[in-house]
Amino acid sequence: MAGATRTELVRQDTSGTDAVAAVAVAISALLFGLSIVALADLVSITGSVAGVPTVSLLGAMLVLLGGAVMAFGVGSRLEAVSTTPDTTAGLVAGVAAGGLWFAVGSGIGNVLVGGLGAAVVGLLVGAVAFAATVIPREDIGSTVPIGALPVLTGLVFLTGTLGPEWVFDLGWEQGASLTAEFVIPVATLFSAMIAGWAAAKAYGGFGARGRHLGAYTLVYLNALSIVAFLFVLVAFTVVKGVPGLLTGAQFGPGAGPSTTLGLFGLELSVRLPFSVPFVMNGVALLNDYQGVLPAIVGTVWLVVGAVLFAVPLGVGAAVFLTEYAERGRFTQAVEVATNGLWSTPSIVFGLFGFAFLVPRFGNGKSLLSGMITLGFMLLPLVLITSREAMLSVPDEYRDASAALGVNKWQTVRSVVLPAALPGVVTGVILGVGRIAGETAPILLTMAGGTFIPGSQTVDVIGGFEFTASPPFVANPELLQATSALPYQLFALITAGVGLGENVANPDEFRWATALVLLMVVLSFYAIGIAARYYFRRKLRYE
Repeated sequence: MAGATRTELVRQDTSGTDAVAAVAVAISALLFGLSIVALADLVSITGSVAGVPTVSLLGAMLVLLGGAVMAFGVGSRLEAVSTTPDTTAGLVAGVAAGGLWFAVGSGIGNVLVGGLGAAVVGLLVGAVAFAATVIPREDIGSTVPIGALPVLTGLVFLTGTLGPEWVFDLGWEQGASLTAEFVIPVATLFSAMIAGWAAAKAYGGFGARGRHLGAYTLVYLNALSIVAFLFVLVAFTVVKGVPGLLTGAQFGPGAGPSTTLGLFGLELSVRLPFSVPFVMNGVALLNDYQGVLPAIVGTVWLVVGAVLFAVPLGVGAAVFLTEYAERGRFTQAVEVATNGLWSTPSIVFGLFGFAFLVPRFGNGKSLLSGMITLGFMLLPLVLITSREAMLSVPDEYRDASAALGVNKWQTVRSVVLPAALPGVVTGVILGVGRIAGETAPILLTMAGGTFIPGSQTVDVIGGFEFTASPPFVANPELLQATSALPYQLFALITAGVGLGENVANPDEFRWATALVLLMVVLSFYAIGIAARYYFRRKLRYE
C-alpha cells in the first residue's frame, strides 16, 4: 500500500501535497466558470482577460491543471505522497477516459486521414486511454490519462492550432460549421470537469474517500453550471432590456403622471415620483414613448384567473382522493390521467380552448377563455402536488385528531390542509412559472392585437355589473380580447410583426418586453415563495 513506508518528504510535510491537489480543484472550478461565461459571450474568445488573450489564458491554465493532476498521481505511485489507492481505477473511469480520448482521436484522425479513418484513429486512441486507465493502479489510472487531456488541449490553444479565428466546415448541405467561439469553451469545460474529478480523487487520497470527493466535485460542477446558466440568462436579458425599459424614464418629485385616487367618496389627485413610459403607457399616436401596459395587465389577470380556477378544484380533488376515496382502480386511473394531462403540449390545450370555449363566449377571443384554458393547464400540477403534500402528512396527526373526537372534515380542514399548504403552494409556484410564459393557448383563445392603446387596458374589477336577470352579475371586460406579454413577444420576434414608427429602436423594444415578462414571472414566484415561507413558519411555531 502506498504510504506504508514513509519517505523523508512525507515525514517533513504532507500538507504541501494536499495543497497541490486543492489548487488543482480550484483551477478546474475556475476554468469551468470561465468556459460557461465564454459560451454566453460574456467573455470574448477574440478578446483578453486582464490583458492576457483569452485563448492563451485558458491554454496556460489547462496545462497547469493537467500537469498538477499527473504530478500528483506519479508522486503517489512513487510513494512520495501518502495515499490509499485501489488496484484499479475501475470501468467507469475507463469508459469516461476512453470516450473523451475517442473524441480527441477522431478529431485528429479527421485532420490526418478523414472519412472512416478518423473513426479508426479515434477507436485506437480511445482503446489505449481505456487500457491506460483500467490496467494500472488507481493513482496512475485516474490521473495520467485524465491529466493528459487538459495538457493536450492547453497546448493546442497555446500553439494557435485552435485559435480565435478557427472554423471547421462540417460539409453539410445546410452549410453548418464549428467555430472557435463554440469549440474552445466546450473543450475547456469538459477538460476542466474531468480534470477536476481526478484532482478531487487525488485530494481524497484515492480509494473510497477519493471516489466520494470526485463524485461530489462532479455534482457541484454540474450544479454550478445550472445556476450559472440561469444567472447568465437573467443577466443577458437585463442588460439587453434595461435601455428600452428606461427609455424616456424620469425620476424625482412630480416626475410621474397625475393619478386620481377615490376613497370614501373623496377624490385625491396624486403625482407619482417616477415616470417609466414603457410600463405605464400603451400605444397612441400622441405618445412620446410607447409602452406595453395593456399586455402587462392582461398577463397578470390571465395568471390570477387561472389560479383562482385551478387551485380550488385541484386542492378539492386532492382532498377527496387522499382522505375519502378508497385506493383502487379509480384513484390509479386519476393518477394516470393527471400525469398525462400535465405532459400534454400547450398547443393541445390551446386547441381545446379554441374549439370548446371560444364558441361559448360570444364566438370570439376573450380574456375569460384564456383564463380557463390556462386554468386547465395548471389544474393537473396542482392536483398532483397537493395530493403528494397531503400524503406526506404523517398519519399520527390524523390519529391524534380522531382521538380528540374531531370528525373527518374538521381533521382535514384543521390538521391536514395546514400541514400540506407549503407543498400546495410549491405546486402552484411551479405551475404559474409555466402558464405565465405560454404563447400558443393565448394566441388561440385570448390575443387581441400587438399594439393596444393604454385606454383599452382591461379593467376586470371595475367591469362587474349587476343585472336583474340571471346570472345577475356580468363583466363585459372578461369577454374582451386583449394582449399578453408572451403573445406580444411572439408577434414582435417570432412572427416578424414590424414596429414601424411606433418606437425609435425596435430591438430595444423587444428586449424590454422580454425583461418585463421575466419581471412579472419572478414577481409571481416571489409572492409564492413568501406565502410558502409564511405557512412553514406558522407550522413551526404552532
